[in-house]
Amino acid sequence: MNFDEMHRTRLTQTGVLGLDEMLGGGIPSGRSVLILGEPGAGKTTLCSLFLANGYRKFDENGVYVSLEESKGHLFREMARFGINFAAAEMKKQFVFVDASPMRHVPNIVRASNISIGKKEFSLLALMDSVKRAIGTVDAKRVVIDPLSYFIFQYTNSAELRGALIDLMDALAGLDATVLMTSELRSSGSIVRDRIQMEEYVAHGTIIMQSVRVGPGLVRVIQVQKMRECEADRQPRPYVINKDGIMVYPKETVF
Repeated sequence: MNFDEMHRTRLTQTGVLGLDEMLGGGIPSGRSVLILGEPGAGKTTLCSLFLANGYRKFDENGVYVSLEESKGHLFREMARFGINFAAAEMKKQFVFVDASPMRHVPNIVRASNISIGKKEFSLLALMDSVKRAIGTVDAKRVVIDPLSYFIFQYTNSAELRGALIDLMDALAGLDATVLMTSELRSSGSIVRDRIQMEEYVAHGTIIMQSVRVGPGLVRVIQVQKMRECEADRQPRPYVINKDGIMVYPKETVF
């Protein structure tokens, strides 16, 4: 094996039409990538397609960790795009981990069979439940949706950065490719005047938003950064239809 072969980056294809072309083939395997977007941008849809395409096309099972949405709501919503998570769960291709602290009884939540205090949402407990879920299906793809609750616990920026670094370190030990969603707190423009803390620590960032072009709005996706990857960093248009998400990697926005 020569030097180039030894150091060639292994890629995990998303299977989303046009996106892998923007990424130069896919997301570097084993990395944790942030999906930033405004409400309704399709963050959860993109992540669900990443998992579904994994077990349907690439023989890679997946784990969906929900910090907000219920299992029933997710399954019904994704059925619109032809994703049958319930069937995948029966075949042990997919695991749903309910880690939402907001929809449970006061002072305590449940993630799998792990108890998590509402006020001190435990990173250790969360990662333990994720590792158990990965082990049940030998998952190679993980989604954490959304990070918002985890982030909003911290009012001190130094503490938040430390917690996010701890999270990235824990995710790096999973031997899986991870997508994490978070709110884009300033949207509507390609040029941004504010970088969010979670962007600094993630290995890659993909931004989804709507921008005004002429009299209307256009959905735009942009690879803000991606380690180990020669990605197209130009904003490209995308659509959400009955088949999911389609990116147009050759088209310009303006």
